[in-house]
Amino acid sequence: MVEVNKKLKKLENLKKKQERLKVRIQTLEAAEKLRERKRDTRRKILIGAYYLDKAIQENKWDGIVKRMDVYLTRNSDRVLFDLKLF
Repeated sequence: MVEVNKKLKKLENLKKKQERLKVRIQTLEAAEKLRERKRDTRRKILIGAYYLDKAIQENKWDGIVKRMDVYLTRNSDRVLFDLKLF
């Protein structure tokens, strides 16, 4: 009977350890996803800044605004370009 209790206790401890590890894995995965989202956002900002500078330098701002008029569907985004709201 004592041996059975020891085994059950050991099993219980292993399950608790497994649960702690599962939580740690989920935490690390979430942190990595957040880091990658931030990197992706930063890339988008830099690419956008590059094309905005090019459009201004090459006097093509109006063309960008026309493309945005077709592309943007959210009014909160359209306001940024002084576009007609839906």
